[in-house]
Amino acid sequence: MGSSLLSSTAIFRVMFIVLLNILWLFPEFARSAGITRHYKFNVKLQNVTRLCHKKSIVSVNGQFPGPPIIAREGDRLVVKVVNHVQNNVTIHWHGIRQLQSGWADGPAYVTQCPIQTGQSYVYNFTITGQRGTLFWHAHISWLRSTLYGPIIILPKKNVPYPFPKPHKEVPIIFGEWWNADPEAVITQALQNGGGPNVSDAYTINGLPGPLYNCSAQDTFNLKVKPGKTYLLRMINAALNDELFFSIANHTLTVVDVDAIYVKPFKTDTILITPGQTTNLLLKAKPHFPNATFLMAARPYATGRGTFDNSTVAGLLHYEPPSKPSPSASSSKNLTVFKPTLPPLNDTSFAANFTRKLRSLGNSQFPANVPQKVDKRFFFTVGLGTNPCPQNQSCQGPSNSTMFAASVNNVSFILPTTAMLQAHFFQQSKGVYTTDFPTTPISPFNYTGTPPNNTMVSNGTKAVVLPYNTSVELVLQDTSILGIESHPLHLHGFNFFVVGQGFANFDSNKDPPKFNLVDPVERNTVGVPSGGWVAIRFHADNPGVWFMHCHLEVHTSWGLKMAWIVLDGKQPNQKLPPPPSDLPKC
Repeated sequence: MGSSLLSSTAIFRVMFIVLLNILWLFPEFARSAGITRHYKFNVKLQNVTRLCHKKSIVSVNGQFPGPPIIAREGDRLVVKVVNHVQNNVTIHWHGIRQLQSGWADGPAYVTQCPIQTGQSYVYNFTITGQRGTLFWHAHISWLRSTLYGPIIILPKKNVPYPFPKPHKEVPIIFGEWWNADPEAVITQALQNGGGPNVSDAYTINGLPGPLYNCSAQDTFNLKVKPGKTYLLRMINAALNDELFFSIANHTLTVVDVDAIYVKPFKTDTILITPGQTTNLLLKAKPHFPNATFLMAARPYATGRGTFDNSTVAGLLHYEPPSKPSPSASSSKNLTVFKPTLPPLNDTSFAANFTRKLRSLGNSQFPANVPQKVDKRFFFTVGLGTNPCPQNQSCQGPSNSTMFAASVNNVSFILPTTAMLQAHFFQQSKGVYTTDFPTTPISPFNYTGTPPNNTMVSNGTKAVVLPYNTSVELVLQDTSILGIESHPLHLHGFNFFVVGQGFANFDSNKDPPKFNLVDPVERNTVGVPSGGWVAIRFHADNPGVWFMHCHLEVHTSWGLKMAWIVLDGKQPNQKLPPPPSDLPKC
């Protein structure tokens, strides 16, 4: 069973290594000006077995996880996506800035109508000013449970890493596996108003690992040589769970998050939310340790709802010496060490870890933090309720309510036509309105005793920003239906995390403490459970840009909104017309 199951993961690893070697060994393939790289994604059904459960999944090119995209900073990517399945499909290139290429961003009904069965669409964009690890995933319903893969962005030719060159680079992508069809899971939850059924396993590069039933053969194995340094490109593509990760008896050095270099720091454990990436240096022990080491991840869970309380593990093996010492054990008899991960609800670890993240902020990779602010926004993020439909009993917080989620108490309803088209052709009437509240309409003690009325409003509302507006946004968690961490992802931009704290944001006492020198720059940030986070960004990218919680269940419940950035005056500050093959609704 194991060999057939490992085939797609083996292909994934071989493709990654071959493509990476081509780029390193033949740099003429990647001139500093950038070249155009063509990929073809055939979205098709593929039979896959995990946990002794065989099912048909939606895949790209029959691979699970999907194929890696490997390029250099400055390269142009042209990816033709052909839909061979019955589901509508879009692909989002998570973290890619998409400067003047908003038509290629991918969220369904925001920047494009989905690619329908038998149709295709070419995503065409250039990687500008980014290097590191990102990922691509489906951006419609819950299809990203199986439609995802890494984006590896190498530096421009002859530009070294700002850390020692690793011996080898390894993508490690976390996912979630359901024995059931995830589309049926979320459809059922939205109908009955309750929480969706949780996943059956987490995966590393598509494999659940030895701690799950029937999965010892489906384990990710990383082989290392003593004394060598490895770059682990970590990606959390799980749907609904932030994850702690550690390797037993090894220290990790964080060097990059969300394709932005950071000041290196050492840690035994990292926290990575859905939508985030983290590059780690792993320095192998200098001598063969006569042992094997588990690398493991399990959830950081802060909400009241149920969650997949299991642990995914892979194995770190050392290459044995060519002449083993008399005391060396055979590989089958080696001691296996297990890491100690933080408690499931360890919010203090989460806060302390995120505070260590600082931009590299040197002359080559500056932290261009907006020092002045043109517009300030204060958004609450959290859960709420909608009334149960008449003559129906629901499974929400009560039998008369359904779970919902909102930003500033507006639960976002996806339109039936793409917002970007409506904006570009000035046909927004009936598609969206531009009256999204910039502050909560009804202020309350956000992290204290929640109000009795937990009902949300519903609508398709956006905020309009003039080109190059300098924005400060405070995101505040609420206690409605329980405090909870929310990983918020902003499309089309990186932002600087200038401050964070617990309880309610204080507009007088907190801003003087903001870090405006070297704050971490990223595209997805965890709003602390029972706390707040402050971000700043320049609205220098014309288009319509989605912002949403990257816990997929919260997005499904409405924790999302859109920013509309108007054109600037110069030609390079305007959104070009849509491509001719843009899908129709």
